[in-house]
Amino acid sequence: MSETKKPLEGLRVVEMGSLLAGPFCGQLLGDFGAEVIKVEPPGKGDPMRVWGRHQKNGRTLWWPVIARNKKSVTLNLREKEGQEIARSLIAEADVLVENFRPGTMERWGMGYEELREANPGLVMVRVSGYGQTGPYRDRAGFGAIGEAMGGIRHVTGFPDAAPPRAGISLGDSLAATFGALGALTALYSREHNGGRGQIVDVGIYEAVLSLMESTIPEHALTGHTRGRTGTVLPFVAPSNIYPTKDDDYVLIAGNADTVFGRLADALGHPEWAEDERYSTHHARGENMGELDAMISAWTKERVSEEVLEAMAEAGVPSGKIFTAEDMMADPHYAARENIVEVEDPEIGNIPMQNVVPKLSETPGEVRSTGPSLGEHNGEVYGKLLGLSGEEISAMEYRGVF
Repeated sequence: MSETKKPLEGLRVVEMGSLLAGPFCGQLLGDFGAEVIKVEPPGKGDPMRVWGRHQKNGRTLWWPVIARNKKSVTLNLREKEGQEIARSLIAEADVLVENFRPGTMERWGMGYEELREANPGLVMVRVSGYGQTGPYRDRAGFGAIGEAMGGIRHVTGFPDAAPPRAGISLGDSLAATFGALGALTALYSREHNGGRGQIVDVGIYEAVLSLMESTIPEHALTGHTRGRTGTVLPFVAPSNIYPTKDDDYVLIAGNADTVFGRLADALGHPEWAEDERYSTHHARGENMGELDAMISAWTKERVSEEVLEAMAEAGVPSGKIFTAEDMMADPHYAARENIVEVEDPEIGNIPMQNVVPKLSETPGEVRSTGPSLGEHNGEVYGKLLGLSGEEISAMEYRGVF
């Protein structure tokens, strides 16, 4: 592991909640050196410990990623004694991350105003389906619902089919990313504008909404509502996936005027760039179908690598649709160290995606995989909160830990 000081070193984060919308926020902060103390219910822990594909030995391969760089403590938050311990722990933290349904923390005596009494500088990141206010605040909300309400499902897929979902938990991860951004913004404000903490309130649906480009003014001012358009963006051409001789696809984006000229040259048809049907952005958009048919006829006669080499030589943006196998074999991924191997005490070396973004002077790092349940009870409750071994054992016996 690198000896370089991490940019968030010295920052203490208490992570409550489960699954992805809160824990991915904790992962992002931990990647850059924050001490992330993950609070889990005794016995089972976070459901992410069993989600996803498993190895033959029964170990999930999702947990080592989502819980990397974290410490695990067990605590029964539904019992008063557990709530008292939680308040003591939060009093020592800079950031609290939670993704319970709104009102849950208040029922446990851990609303922000109560927590702020003991820790005025606390930044509380609250990720939920619909946010902490509004008529929907009390509804249960998962990432998939936020994707639907935020608009991304409506514009994804083909117009003659039902809206599909992405193969990842997009809404949860987006909300968690905005939660991390909000935490760092609030911490900066705390340090430079008076020393007080604040609440960072993120609804999953509104994190999705923030990505929806100009869809709102388009509807409000022109009456146009974007819909599903399959593999293309309307009136942006050529920019599509094209079939190859080896039954693969290559994505080619030659929609800018100068780039289209280079594409036409590479395909052996320089005259296309002067043809009034294709010479401008608007004209290419109007004749998208014709262009895609002509480009497909060319790509179908060549294997994908041949197409990619021709596009690279011509300076035309292109690429394969990568699988995990492609990523692990790709030289650019290797050069950028996009995949890193981390030692796991049960699995051995486990490859996973590396930290993003790259910082030139104080980079982040994957220091450890997801911990075992309650692995850090002694360290956190003993060293940080000053409980004796006897007190910890007694609380474990009573089910507090």
